Amino acid sequence: MSREPDRVAERYARRQVGDRYSMLRPEVWQTVHERQRAMLTLFARHGVRELPALRLLEVGCGQGGNLLELLRLGFRPEHLSGIELLPDRVAEARRCLPAALALHEGDALQAPIAEASQDLVFVATVFSSLLDDAFQQRLAEAMWRWVKPGGAVLWYDFTVDNPRNPDVRGVPLARVRALFPQGRIDRLRVTLAPPIARAVAPLHPALYTLFNTLPALRTHVLAWIAKP
Repeated sequence: MSREPDRVAERYARRQVGDRYSMLRPEVWQTVHERQRAMLTLFARHGVRELPALRLLEVGCGQGGNLLELLRLGFRPEHLSGIELLPDRVAEARRCLPAALALHEGDALQAPIAEASQDLVFVATVFSSLLDDAFQQRLAEAMWRWVKPGGAVLWYDFTVDNPRNPDVRGVPLARVRALFPQGRIDRLRVTLAPPIARAVAPLHPALYTLFNTLPALRTHVLAWIAKP
């Protein structure tokens, strides 16, 4: 059995992020709103019209922020679920999410998720924290099994390495294709490089949009990985 989940917990335990992801920071809310718009664009492209009818599972749901966003977009709580490795994050998510929304604590590979039970499996900045290639592949295979035929994996992660953080690594599009070889990938490049966003957005929020017009400065991919 892989020790990667234990290693991930150890890596997160030593992170000191402070208020880096607070919605009070202009670069954070701009990043979140940009990703929401891009996600809605992908939904429209792929014929999604009735969000309340869809079943969606988030792998690595953290404190529940993404699931709260999805509730606001119109997903029903009883059709949403999340898996999170870290107990303190699960506890925080449980405090802020409706009771009808199911949360699973622990290693995602051990989660009791039925095959072909989900219209969408959402994963955001999770694979960049997994440094074991074999574990990445097993998790991708599990996620693919959970998706119904005609459904999709909804992917968001960064593509380039962060030289200041050896606990993460970028996941380029070629790796995404290798992880989901049977998937049909429709992707958008999004998210102004965080170091640039942190430098310019506090000066004026419009600078985020200005710099983000340059595709070379976008560091993340939002992808719809369709299952035939």
